[in-house]
Amino acid sequence: MDAATASSRIPDGSQLYLGDGGLETTMIGERGFELPEFASFVMLGDPAGRDALRAYYRDYIGIAREGGTGFTLDTPTWRASPGWGEKLGYAPAAIADVNRDAVELAMEIRADEESQLTPIAVCGAIGPEGDAYQPETVLSAAEAEAYHSDQIRAFAGAGVDMVGALTLPYADEGIGIVAAAVAEGLPVSISFTLETDGRLPSGEGLGEAIEKVDAATSAAAAYFMVNCAHPTHFGPVLQAGGPWMERLGGIRANASRRSHAELDEMTEIDSGDPEELGTEYRAFKELLPNARVLGGCCGTDARHVASVCRHWQAAG
Repeated sequence: MDAATASSRIPDGSQLYLGDGGLETTMIGERGFELPEFASFVMLGDPAGRDALRAYYRDYIGIAREGGTGFTLDTPTWRASPGWGEKLGYAPAAIADVNRDAVELAMEIRADEESQLTPIAVCGAIGPEGDAYQPETVLSAAEAEAYHSDQIRAFAGAGVDMVGALTLPYADEGIGIVAAAVAEGLPVSISFTLETDGRLPSGEGLGEAIEKVDAATSAAAAYFMVNCAHPTHFGPVLQAGGPWMERLGGIRANASRRSHAELDEMTEIDSGDPEELGTEYRAFKELLPNARVLGGCCGTDARHVASVCRHWQAAG
């Protein structure tokens, strides 16, 4: 792929991109891996884990290829930040190596799988500093920028196309992540998680959070997303709409209609109904004219993302 094409890998709305599904729930529930603290990055240190990651991403790239879409390859680094690394016994230098290693694996997969019709954006995946559903602490924007800077710096050095922050529970953390990404010259997307009432765990409304991040960062984020919530949880919010909807560029929904609290108590993965999930996405197409990335989150697998792609494209 030439330099001009490589520079256009970032999802900008000119082509639909697919994301993957629920990486951690797939590896735990379907592939039998143990992921302490829900940290998929531990798989990088195990040859069997690396092979499983390669196979996992290639399944989704195959769906993208068949659907004529691009693919956002989010690195398995949602937990590879300093605080979570420390909980798992990783020194700061070691967790930086993990992030670089994850990008290297993603680059290897892209080299094997990318084509002109299926561009692959390597996205350095970032998760929240605390629990996404019930954070014990709430960082200021400045504290969030300081906390996430090391991981973003490692991504920049490894050559990612962009940073993707997922499952954020409050706006100030998004502000800090955007600032840290801008400092490293990286495009960034910000994705918030929502409760069953359609609000962030912090109580902020989705539109309120998006507008707050944009106001504090001069709208520097490439786009915003919603993830780790079921369409029935945020559908009414999208129906109500607002100017902020123009900034909403993607959805990565859960398979289950259950609340976060209910999911935390479950001992088995709730994979819901893949076909039903596809129809629920389809209902949002007219509401989201700037949607560019569609994927899944907890409980979803390749069946769900294939259904989402098929139903979305069938809507015209």
